[in-house]
Amino acid sequence: MFNTTIANLIGLSWWKKVSTAIMFVAVLLFVLVWILPLVGAIFTALRPLQDLRAHGFWSIPQEFTLENFAVAWDLGNLNTYLKNSFIITIPSLLGTLTLSSLVGFAVSQYKFRGNMFVYLLFLSGMLLPFQILLIPVFTLSNYLGIYNTYLGLIMIHIVFQMGFCSFFLTNFMSTIPSQLAEAARIDGCSEFKIFYKIFLPLTKPALAALGTLQFTWIFNDYIWALVLIRSDSLKPVTAGLATLQGQYTTDWGVLVAGSLLAAIPTIIVFILLQKYFIKGLTMGMGK
Repeated sequence: MFNTTIANLIGLSWWKKVSTAIMFVAVLLFVLVWILPLVGAIFTALRPLQDLRAHGFWSIPQEFTLENFAVAWDLGNLNTYLKNSFIITIPSLLGTLTLSSLVGFAVSQYKFRGNMFVYLLFLSGMLLPFQILLIPVFTLSNYLGIYNTYLGLIMIHIVFQMGFCSFFLTNFMSTIPSQLAEAARIDGCSEFKIFYKIFLPLTKPALAALGTLQFTWIFNDYIWALVLIRSDSLKPVTAGLATLQGQYTTDWGVLVAGSLLAAIPTIIVFILLQKYFIKGLTMGMGK
């Protein structure tokens, strides 16, 4: 019996080592497949066009150059497109987080007739495919005189991101004890101060996580910028990169270099807010 137990333990230990090794290899292969396009993009951006045409995309580079980044930044107007992206993204992000946090506070803390209807109304906004609204939104923006303006694109981003943000913050704020608000009211605190002084600080991890996601989504938006912006001087970087592609030929090194430069802001934001992002996503799980 003792020998059988030892054999079982040895077998269990052997199987655990094998399963761990298999899992490690599987994860490693997944990571390699995931980063392969990024590695290819970096090599493409660092190679001159002549090298690409002569040897192909997946060949070993024969020559390296940083000229593609300079061309994309200056001649490709990437500096202007990036500036436009920040002009559009930052107000959209602030407006979305401000309005959705107010909605989340009201729906989660106030019990009134139609409370659930308001919640479901914002929830239904997540389920509506925005593609079916491209033509109506274009017509409406043209009628209101906000077509081909920063304001029109900012307003559209705020409206279409409100559904998910309100849903996210409502669920998060519902975990905050209502006794905190009741105690503040007894002390004479106004409703806005309850929101600003109590609920908003407690919601910072969720706001950071949501802000990271929203910044990435809005900054990388292409469809709405393509539909609502006509002038090259107002286009964000996603729509502006399309101008680097010619009708008959394309300098892929310049185009990919511009794409890599355009990805830097979102990477920086995620790195800076990474710990808040993870904390905001996992805080509600413990509750």
